[in-house]
Amino acid sequence: MAERLGNTAIMQNAWKARTAIPAFNIPYLPMMEPVVRALHDTRSFGFIAVARLEWIKFESGSLRDIYDEYQRVKDERFTRLHLDHVPVIDEDQLVVDYMKDLTEAADMGYDSVMVDGSRLSLDENIAATRKVVEMAHARGIPVEAELGSIVGHEAGPMPPYEELFASGKGFTDPDEARRFVAETGVDWLSIAIGNIHGAISSARKEKKTEARLSIDRLDAISTAVGIPLVLHGGTGIRKEHTLEAIRHGIAKINVATAIRQPYEALIGQSVEAAQDAVYDTMLELIRDELELENSVDAICPQTD
Repeated sequence: MAERLGNTAIMQNAWKARTAIPAFNIPYLPMMEPVVRALHDTRSFGFIAVARLEWIKFESGSLRDIYDEYQRVKDERFTRLHLDHVPVIDEDQLVVDYMKDLTEAADMGYDSVMVDGSRLSLDENIAATRKVVEMAHARGIPVEAELGSIVGHEAGPMPPYEELFASGKGFTDPDEARRFVAETGVDWLSIAIGNIHGAISSARKEKKTEARLSIDRLDAISTAVGIPLVLHGGTGIRKEHTLEAIRHGIAKINVATAIRQPYEALIGQSVEAAQDAVYDTMLELIRDELELENSVDAICPQTD
């Protein structure tokens, strides 16, 4: 019988192989099936990911609804289930009962979880993340956290992108990252190096701003922490920057806008048409944009 690899080992495999695991966010439950099917058909490995805002502000339902749909459509040769952003302070500046959501997911059977304390001070982020790590590691699952300010989740207009990039405002600091990882024991770290979210910004229905990445900052962070790094806001980043980031320590890339917008554009026609649009977009992303077709053997090899 083949051994089932957990997300800790899977991420380590991707990181060491200098490849990446795409994590596809599911704001509408019918999107999950075509995402899983596309991963299977391209022999690539990916995470099915759902963030708190996707059941609060979109239509993914609840932690249980997401889990049950995953059980229905999963193909564990090619997928695992990841709980994405559960913020301590959310995009509306409201306090979240983050430990409740994260503990519920861990006990339900999610394969990994993410706490987002990026709106806190460094000391507060460390304290909150350490609590989550202790809880999740006691249950045998890894934790992702975020350090730095990845803009785009807040409502309202953003400053001009080039102004943000040139200033380095919100970029993850390598020295802070070193301390953060040492004091929390977190397994993966989501960093800010020029990437931007696109979930509920004022331009949600428009094409995302084309982002670029500071590979020098990525190198400094990677050297400082020595763990797999995560790139959120994967839609809209220039392809050459994404591929270079993978070669420099990014082991997981979150993709949301690129598959959400085609679904939303066609859901008025029918669920089937919207699902077909997601599937077709997935094939293009995996084969052409991320160049991750046939990644499964390096990331999640079958063992007897």
